[in-house]
Formats: sequence, structure tokens, C-alpha cells
Amino acid sequence: MKLLNVEAVLDRDKGIPRAEHETEVMKELHDKTNSYAILSHRWGSDSEVNYEEMTGLTKMGKEDREEIRQRYGYQKIIKSCEQAKKDGYRWLWVDTCCIDKRSSAELTEAINSMYRWYRNSQVCYVWFGRSNGWPEWFSRGWTLQELIAPRDAEFFNKDWVPIGSKQSLMSTLTTITRIPENVLQNEAVLRDIRFSPRPRIAQIMSWAAERETTREEDRAYSLLGLFGVNMPMLYGEGSKAFQRLQLEILRASSDHSIFAWNPNGRFGSHSSVLADHPGCFRGCHDIQLLHPEQFYKDLERYIQWKGPQVATNWSRLTGLQRGAASTQLFRFDVTNLGIQVSLPVIPLPQAHHKTDPIDSCAAILPCYGHYGELFTIKLQPIERSHHRYFRPVRVPEECPVFRSLYLDFSQCAEESYRELRFHDKRTSYYGFTRCGAFPRGIAGDTATLSSQGNNLIVLVYANHEDRSRFAVGFGYYLDEVRARIVCDEYPVGQGAWSSWADFAKQAYNTMWNTPIGDERPMQYIAYSVLNRAHIPRSTSDAMIIHFNRDSNIDITDIMVDIKPCPGCCTGPLECKYELFPDELWLPSAWPSDFAHELELDGQSARLGDYSGRIAVVRRNAITAPVASLTQTAGRLWLLKQRQV
Repeated sequence: MKLLNVEAVLDRDKGIPRAEHETEVMKELHDKTNSYAILSHRWGSDSEVNYEEMTGLTKMGKEDREEIRQRYGYQKIIKSCEQAKKDGYRWLWVDTCCIDKRSSAELTEAINSMYRWYRNSQVCYVWFGRSNGWPEWFSRGWTLQELIAPRDAEFFNKDWVPIGSKQSLMSTLTTITRIPENVLQNEAVLRDIRFSPRPRIAQIMSWAAERETTREEDRAYSLLGLFGVNMPMLYGEGSKAFQRLQLEILRASSDHSIFAWNPNGRFGSHSSVLADHPGCFRGCHDIQLLHPEQFYKDLERYIQWKGPQVATNWSRLTGLQRGAASTQLFRFDVTNLGIQVSLPVIPLPQAHHKTDPIDSCAAILPCYGHYGELFTIKLQPIERSHHRYFRPVRVPEECPVFRSLYLDFSQCAEESYRELRFHDKRTSYYGFTRCGAFPRGIAGDTATLSSQGNNLIVLVYANHEDRSRFAVGFGYYLDEVRARIVCDEYPVGQGAWSSWADFAKQAYNTMWNTPIGDERPMQYIAYSVLNRAHIPRSTSDAMIIHFNRDSNIDITDIMVDIKPCPGCCTGPLECKYELFPDELWLPSAWPSDFAHELELDGQSARLGDYSGRIAVVRRNAITAPVASLTQTAGRLWLLKQRQV
């Protein structure tokens, strides 16, 4: 590895002449026989200093040299060198300038060796960057291995003031990243040959589920060291990199949790048994792999629970016991037909959907899921292999039988997108404001969901005066957009109100872990009420209305609205009502036969003649009974048709 000579770099920066050749600011040394510090940081967009610039700085003209020295990327290197010198280290490694990226061979070697370099360092300096807010360092893909691998790490804020050590911040780091403390204390547990202490594949993948990289391929390449595998770098291969990573892991592992990713992370009707990206493993931090003996006990308990008719099939029970004890259970063979496995399966009936596959089955993995249940995956035979699919279907009460299967791992269909346009101005009439979006922000009133990632987004609305709020979530699942409302159950007597981001994350987790069932998705009709929920400590409901404009199936218009309870709210504000899909206004969504028109905050809204119709406006400055209403500050009042 190429290491910076700390004193040479600092002397050159101060203008102190040295006898050594310019390239002596960097020297190639072995990581196992030299003591060195290493830097972990968030890359800047265009201000980093590369290998060529770092080694040739004094050969440049004065103007070019000063331009580089003013970059924050250069100052970051100098600050790291000053800290290393203070701690008594002669050598320092920084990924921006210690890899000659002009050489593809050197880049491949560095990426495949990087985990080892961080592990063999004496100390890792973690610099959170220039941000005053939440450090982006925790959301980047490469920093995952940079947190786990080093034995010792020191954390610094934007001004290079020490925050604490890896040891002193252990519990906080575990809370933020969900990485167990035993892994942070000793990364060797990842390579432990014993069954119990080693984290499962799905658990490790879950640590990277919410992390991002600039290049799509790096979501896979940044995980090589954590799984102890190597593979060539092929930038330009896109999502195939993550598929190759999983195949390399399968060749060196017998861990079925690699198939136990959350079905909410996949969106086609049938596809590969391998995940498209680490995000599919979100929520898999508690997946457990079972010993063969425990697996058989759970299968036997499952059969006995199904009833005596199934449990008395002793020949099948004996077959299950042999299958669970066989080495074939934990053997994976990657072939041209698919990944060959031996698993207990239960035939599935064809469900009520016309598109549901026939001759499908549920394969039982030797894994516990989120709720301590045996994890099953639904499979459909297509030609010579089995594909995974996700339509909900009831598992019949039958005894499972071990079968040899070829699981398809072919690349999925091309990525597709759905654009959502939000109309939520009416929420402000009731004192609600949009606080923000999670896990990423949105541009204006538009968000784009992808079929292979970025598939769930949560918007939070809050009324700070009434201390009430709710979250609306939109997901792109099974080629359809789905929506849900989650209201905040904030206790009245609680002193502090948690941040909207904390509530958004809680709602996000709730929605992500909810199984995809037969709930009605957004249909391609003029308009429909998708979800309605009562807001605690209020007399209002939050509603989501869907409208598909101009029959464009790639763009979906969504209205988020507040509506007074159509029923009565008593006691703890329980609400009784009937749903009327045509009850709310959406810009350009209504038919033309409307008898009344309202002006709200300078915008026109139309109402039809329906029995019991009520319009909601603010008090004061009512300029006409119904024809024209002007919004002013004040409490909410209800106006019935032509009566005030």
C-alpha cells in the first residue's frame, strides 16, 4: 500500500526544503509490518486531491499549487497528518490520494485490500466533515467497513475537535447503525467458524441497507471485506455487481439467510431469489440461522400445530428428519440452471388472482424471521428453475417434503420508475405543515419511486399548536403504488415532542415491515380514497386521495387532505364515519357538474350538491354565504351548504 510520509507532507506544506525526492512524500510499504494511521471521511464533490496532484505538487506552477492548497480536501489531508504526528505515527493512508486511480489494476487491488488495510491500522481517524447537522458519514456505503474493521478509531467534528473513541461511543454507535457491540469491539467475529457468535449474511447486509454510494457498483464493492470475498472491479456493470457479490458469498458460505431478504424490497411478479441491492435486506437485522436439530424440531412443531391428520404421517416426519440432518441442506451449487438447494417445500394452491402462478410452492428456510417464525419464500417453476414471487397466498395444512430445487438468479427486468405529484396545500387550512420527507428529501412537490430501490417515501405533517401529526407513506410494490397513513400516538403528558425525523423513521419502519397483502393499491380510475385515519387528540381525519391524470400510468397525482370527522368524536375522540370516495377536492380531478364554487386562499374549489355536504373554512371575513370565502387566521368552523 502507498502511505503518506507525515513529516514530509507537513514540511512541504510549510515550505521547509527536504533532500528527498518529491515522490518521497509517499512510499509503498507493507501493511502488516508497518505502523500507520488511516483516515475515514466523506468525499467532497470536486475538492479532493488525487494521487497525481499530491505527488507532483511542487512541480506545478504557483497558481495551480495554491489552488490545490486551498481545497478543503487538501486541508483535510494536512489536518490528518498533524493529528498522526501528534499521536506519534510516521505514516498515514488517505484513500483520495494514496491510490493511483489511473491504473485499473491498482484500483482493483486497493478495493480488494481496503478492509485489511483498515483492520491492520493502529488507529483510524473518523472525520465527520464540514456539516453542522447529522453526519453524512453514517449514510455512506464505504464508511461501514471503515467503522467495523479498525481496532481503534477516534472521532472528530468539523473543526477536528475530538468527540470520542470507538470504545467510549460504543453504545451510541450501536444505536445508530444497529451493528452489535461484539462486532464493533472485535471484527474477527465476522470470520468466526463457530455457529453462534458469527452474524448472519442477512444481518450484515441490513447494516448496509440504508447506505448510499456515488457509483451503483460500489454498493457491492464496499462489502467485499465484510464477507471475506474478492472479485474484479467492473465499473459500468450496474446492479450486476451486487448479484456477483452474492454468488461469491454463496460459494464460500452455507448461510440460507442470503435468501431471507424482505419481500417488500422487490417489485416484480416473479424474479431472482437473489436481492437486487442491499436495501432489500432492510429490517433483516434480527434474522437467525438454525442448527439442523433445531430446524427439525421447529418443522415437527409446525406439523403438530397443523393437526393430528398431518402429524401422524410418520413416513414424512422421518423424511424431514433425514433431510434436516443431511449435509445437502447446507450445500449450495451454482449451476447454469440456477442455485441448487435442498429444502422442505409445501405445494401452494392457485389463489384468486388470475395472474397467480400455478404449480407453485413455499420453501421453508432454516431461519427465523422478524417475529420468530420460520422464514418461507414462495417459488414458481418456470422452465427448469424456480423463480421467487410475492403474491399473498395461504399456505395449506400439509406436511412439507424435502426437494432438490434450482433457484433462478438471473438478472431482473429493467428498472422502472413512478413519479408522484403531491397536492397538500389544503392541510395548511387546518394548521398542518409538511415537516419533511424520509429517508430522503423531495424536490418541491414531486418524488420519484424506483422499482429497484428508492421504493418507499414518508411525508410528515404536523400541527404544532395542537401537537398532533401524521405520516403518509407511498411505496412502489409489485408494479403498483400503495399508500398508508400512520398517526402519531404522542402521549398527552409527555414533556418533550420528538423530532419529526424520529417520527418519520418510526413510521417508515412500521410501513416497511408490514407484509404486502391484498390491500387495494392505487387503481387507474378517475379518483379514489386510498386511506383514511383519525388524528389523535383532534376532531379531524387525515386522508389520501389518488388521481391518475391524463391516463399516464407513469405519473400519479396524490392529494393529502384533512377532513372533519363525518361522524361524532366523543370521549377519547373515537370517530365513526362512512367513506365517500368523491368527497374531497383535487385540482382538475372533478367532473364538470358542480353547483357551488369556493375561493380558498385565492384558489378556486368546487362543490357539488350532495346530501350532508359540509365545507371547511376558517372563521372571519366571510364575504358571501357560499359563493366566495376568504381565508384568514382563526379557528376552524364548519359551514353547511348555504347556511353560516
